[in-house]
Amino acid sequence: MVSVAKAERMRDGTAVAPSVAARHACRNGMASTTAGVANGYVQGNLAILPEKFASAFHRFCQLNPKPCPIIGMSDVGDPRIPGLGLDLDIRTDIPRYRVWKDGEVVEEPTDIMAQWRDDLVAFVIGCSFSFEEALLADDIPIRHIEQGVRVPMYRTNIACASAGPFAGPMVVSMRPLKPADAIRAVQITSRFPSVHGAPVHLGLPQSIGIADIAKPDYGDPVSIEPDEIPVFWACGVTPQAVIAAAKVPFAITHAPGLMLVTDLKNKQLAVL
Repeated sequence: MVSVAKAERMRDGTAVAPSVAARHACRNGMASTTAGVANGYVQGNLAILPEKFASAFHRFCQLNPKPCPIIGMSDVGDPRIPGLGLDLDIRTDIPRYRVWKDGEVVEEPTDIMAQWRDDLVAFVIGCSFSFEEALLADDIPIRHIEQGVRVPMYRTNIACASAGPFAGPMVVSMRPLKPADAIRAVQITSRFPSVHGAPVHLGLPQSIGIADIAKPDYGDPVSIEPDEIPVFWACGVTPQAVIAAAKVPFAITHAPGLMLVTDLKNKQLAVL
């Protein structure tokens, strides 16, 4: 694994922002979870689609703002998204990608230079890693960070609003919390609507279609203590469930838990 710390200075010795260092580390082979990386900076989920599907997908995101809040979008065929970072290349700056064909993952490369096409449009969707900074600042523990694993994510029976070929279940991320912390977490994350906002469900995973909390569909399982309840937030991996359901001929996403680190600051997304 390539350490982010090794990318913290340019060749001339100039210090760079932690977000830029994280992207440089990805270009140099870092392929691990970005939870806790470049604290203070917004991370994003990725969905890349051919232009002919972009309008319908954009509409899908508008209809489903909880799981799919768009924070950035590229021009057709352009791997740059200047609003998220001047030194940013969507083809190389994520630890690991997923290449989809007809709704199936066919490879998981660490860059997509070979797969990039002139008709592709990249969407960057808000990520719950952003509000985790605010939770930690309020001394609310984040179990997957403590255990050094990817956040557990689950497909649910909560149906998303459909748009064109895009329809399917909402994916949620889960963090176990004591009830008092869960109440506070609702208050804190409500201030971050552009990165999923407040939870969509607390406790009783079976009631949203999760048969076994110990077996997430994406990410890694985490321990849940007897005095804790599972708290579920809408998740930006939802487009991957929808792409699979729609059997889109070609698409590219991030590998769950391995995100794009942008130059936006988490505090910029907070609302009073």
